[in-house]
Amino acid sequence: MKGLVLAGGAGTRLRPLTATSAKQLVPVANKPILYYGLEDLAEAGIVEVGIIVGDTEDEIRKAVGDGSTWGLSVTFLRQERPLGLAHCVVVAQDFLGQDDFVMYLGDNLLRRGVRDFVAAFEEERAAARAVGAEGPAAQILLAHVPDPQRFGVAELSPSGEVVRLVEKPTNPPSDLALVGVYLFDARIHEAVDAIRPSPRGELEITDAIQWLIEQGYPVRSQVVAGYWKDLGERSAMLEGNRLVLEGIEPAVLGEVDDESRIEGRVVIEDGAKVVRSVVRGPAIIGRRTVVEDSFVGPFTSISDDCLVVRSEVEHSVVMASCQIVDIARLTDSLIGREVIVARTDVRPRSVRLMLGDHSRVDLA
Repeated sequence: MKGLVLAGGAGTRLRPLTATSAKQLVPVANKPILYYGLEDLAEAGIVEVGIIVGDTEDEIRKAVGDGSTWGLSVTFLRQERPLGLAHCVVVAQDFLGQDDFVMYLGDNLLRRGVRDFVAAFEEERAAARAVGAEGPAAQILLAHVPDPQRFGVAELSPSGEVVRLVEKPTNPPSDLALVGVYLFDARIHEAVDAIRPSPRGELEITDAIQWLIEQGYPVRSQVVAGYWKDLGERSAMLEGNRLVLEGIEPAVLGEVDDESRIEGRVVIEDGAKVVRSVVRGPAIIGRRTVVEDSFVGPFTSISDDCLVVRSEVEHSVVMASCQIVDIARLTDSLIGREVIVARTDVRPRSVRLMLGDHSRVDLA
């Protein structure tokens, strides 16, 4: 079985962070989102992985390399324009050949990975082949969500068979959203060739799976246990960060002076310094970051090479090379790379901002 990872999206809902950077490389607990998916595929025993890339190709290539970090062999596949998830299958047809594969959206986060789902799909198909049958053409993962209008949604029969899929329905037939992980055999190529672009001009993977259903090909479904997050916007990013941090193992690899307190599950990475401060977990402090005369509260990730001085930060993601100085309270925030957030004594006293397109600032 092969893997197909989608890392070509523009990430418009995370602008301005993604105006110059790939959304799949935004960190969760100080690790790019994309890495979690690659780890999941490697854990499932998959070796050959194709990664769909777009305008951020160079950045994705640099971050992933040849895939050997995860024991993978990676092939990069260029999608010139974002024309839909099913179009990614078209782009990858030569790479995939007739092999079964897992399609994994590069900005999704699953607590329990995909190993069990891959094993179940392979076992059912092997059992079918043993009696001269083909087995399921696809397996979709589902999750109960409070806002199914935002997702592709599945309608199941009383026996649990997939009856119908609808993309972002106004009146959802259920609260079961499609998780961004799909398992397919080679019949999906016939499906993507048969469908036409949706009203938004994209080849929808839901339409391709619906075509399989209408042709009488079996499509299985499983409801995921544990959390699943589509990390496409700020609130979801912060929630994903919180969920990952809840499972971290504490480790102090950097320096913590005698006047500081480390409380709960906290990781202080190599080269970091905590001086006259309190870090209350779950939290992670990145390499070479200095926290001085400050409080870092629960569910906070501060990345590498940052400076936090005389400030309080809680329930936030702070990316690399930032400075937070003399800020009384910073919460629920997503801070991009090389950002300076500082209080000034320059008069007249006022709020002074330099913000990129699509920024948002909430002032007390």
